[in-house]
Amino acid sequence: MAKKERKSRKGKVITTASFLILLVVGICFLFVPLFKSLKFGLDLQGGFEILYKVESIDGSKMNHDKIMATYKTLSKRIDSLGVSEPEISIEGNKIRVKLAGVKDPDEARKQLSTVASLSFRDTEDNLLMDSNVLTAGGAKISQDNSGKPAVLLQVKDKDKFYEVTNKVKDYGDNKNLLVIWLDYEDLKDSYANEGKKCGTSESNCLSAASVSQGFASDVIIQGNFTDEEVSNLVDLINSGSLPSKLTEISSKTVGASFGDATLEKTLIAGIIGIVLIILILIGVYHFAGFISSISMMIYAFLVFAIFWLLGGVLTLPGIAALVLGIGMAVDSNVITFSRIKDELYKGKSLPVAVREGTKSSFSAIIDSNITTFIVAVIMFMFGESSIKGFATMLMITIIVTMFTMVFLTRLLVKLFVKTDFFNDKVRLFINVKKDDIPDVSKNEKVKKIPFKNTNFLKHSKVFITISLLIIFAGSILIGTKGLNLGIDYQSGSDISIETEKNISTKELTKDIKELKLEKRDIEKTDNEVNIRVTNVLNGNQVKEVVHHFEDKYDAKTNVGVVSNIVKKELTKNAILSVLLAMIGIIIYMSIRFKFSYAIGGVIALFHDVAIIFALFAIFRLEISTMFIAAILAIIGYSINDTIVGFDRIRENLRKEDRKKLTKEGLKEVCNKSIRETFTRTIYTSITTLLPVIALIVLGSSEILTFNIAMLIGLIAGTYSSIYIATVMFTVLESRSLGKPEKKKIVYTDDIDEKKIKGINC
Repeated sequence: MAKKERKSRKGKVITTASFLILLVVGICFLFVPLFKSLKFGLDLQGGFEILYKVESIDGSKMNHDKIMATYKTLSKRIDSLGVSEPEISIEGNKIRVKLAGVKDPDEARKQLSTVASLSFRDTEDNLLMDSNVLTAGGAKISQDNSGKPAVLLQVKDKDKFYEVTNKVKDYGDNKNLLVIWLDYEDLKDSYANEGKKCGTSESNCLSAASVSQGFASDVIIQGNFTDEEVSNLVDLINSGSLPSKLTEISSKTVGASFGDATLEKTLIAGIIGIVLIILILIGVYHFAGFISSISMMIYAFLVFAIFWLLGGVLTLPGIAALVLGIGMAVDSNVITFSRIKDELYKGKSLPVAVREGTKSSFSAIIDSNITTFIVAVIMFMFGESSIKGFATMLMITIIVTMFTMVFLTRLLVKLFVKTDFFNDKVRLFINVKKDDIPDVSKNEKVKKIPFKNTNFLKHSKVFITISLLIIFAGSILIGTKGLNLGIDYQSGSDISIETEKNISTKELTKDIKELKLEKRDIEKTDNEVNIRVTNVLNGNQVKEVVHHFEDKYDAKTNVGVVSNIVKKELTKNAILSVLLAMIGIIIYMSIRFKFSYAIGGVIALFHDVAIIFALFAIFRLEISTMFIAAILAIIGYSINDTIVGFDRIRENLRKEDRKKLTKEGLKEVCNKSIRETFTRTIYTSITTLLPVIALIVLGSSEILTFNIAMLIGLIAGTYSSIYIATVMFTVLESRSLGKPEKKKIVYTDDIDEKKIKGINC
């Protein structure tokens, strides 16, 4: 009977495991078409990006309505370029246009930057009036006599308007039409060919209104319009009559070959990183690691699926966020598995250990993910386009983590445990030896306590001294030489050329002089050269530079341009983002923990940021927008790591009598908590570092500084959680020793009525 029961359990395990493997195989088959259906950004397929500042020619203030009108005009012009999946976004008083896969950047730039031109013509395309007859921005949403949506035109030159309309009303053969055009082009546009398309996105013809009398006042354009059509027409007419101009303040051209190579390198690096994580999970946690790996595969698929459903555009920073997110997502499982092992070391059975371990790990997982989510939201609010892409992917990964790596993994673990197949195979299930599990019935004590005799805080002064020396050296170099700022924070132009020819620095310097540019620096790799100049190149200069290197070296050339306006905006937003992230974390940790925990955590964050800046100054590494994304990501990750440690400290302190607790006793509680979470800290750090290292070694050079900053930050964040955050907490918390801890009032349904009898409410 027992043999038959064991066979039945084994059959259930094999059936369930087989189903999971088939599920993963199915996901792998679906993943390829899903990935191909995603929209890729400029850095992954090539294209053209340009950022305009919208300004008023007559000095009037550019309000939201005026900027929206300009936005509509640019959208209409993009349609005429025939670009699939364009991106156009408003950023304050600026408009960013991304044209992935555009064939001719010069033509795109020319067509986009032309001032919108509104004209009134007859059916023979003869010019009758231009936008000067209208009040600037004077088109309004109105209604006709029947209450239907219509467009009100505020006329400025009433005499001219009356003269023209009075003339048009007498045209015979149904030609008494006043045709309104936006950006009319001779030899291309004509009412004869486009009359039927007038008013649609396919034509520059906005409207053809019949004229029955001469008008010397404001007029209404009426027809069978919908509310949306009227709103769109108002914006387009206003954009043609507005005294506004577009000033190019940054641009970037990426060749398709650069994008393809970047995508291939990043994907290979990501796959290798994931495979290494899977091998470690299975090696460390055996069958539980296998379950975690299955969840991780589902996690990656769901992240891409949600990104696709949201219509997101996948960029290089987005892939970096996904790969980083995988490492961080695994942390949720590592925390849970560590707690389960702790319960097993106390002598509990596997089902009980799983139940207690999953329950006790939940608060740490929730708190760590929420703090990272806060940082991602701040990145999205204040970051520019590439950082927004990173933040969007990071937010999605956090949400999916809570489903797959918390809910799904726990469900699968409990499902297998319920089969009772692993009750006497604990080592196979989660790599805990039978000899390490005490027999509670024989009153055996806990046999295994990891790092039992290690005094972690004893070495805190050594680590603090090392950190201070690094920060001091970095500060000296920043003060004397400054940081190696990239184009984003200096303004100027970045010229990347890819060629098989070996070009000497002397030759490149000569080329720069020939092009009348001012060199900032030149960096060379195997087949790529990166030249930075102080000049903010305009469209014609970009074209000249590209043609020069293509003709002379048969080189594929990309040019990025950043103006001083963008530099100031990025710098301000970078500082604001970091400060707001810190404030958000202090507030959340003060609510969830207490103020002493929050201060300890934030000081550790300042330490991590300072270490990254110092090492970048020492090794003269470049500071770019992606560097700031790395700083914010490290803030999210480091506080994640710190919260896990603080959660264990808080749990252990609840078992202590605070009136009798001494400073040494507090240090011992902290030491004990570090010992209990140290194994988890090491595994989490390794699984997060692996994909980052893979991206450094095999990934694209475009995100190299991002990954180096992440590598430094991950290492600094790991030891600062122990030696900085915990030490600062003990210093602050020791001041309140001997005082009773303020307890929160907890309302519950099962309070003993005798205990509350006599209490006046």
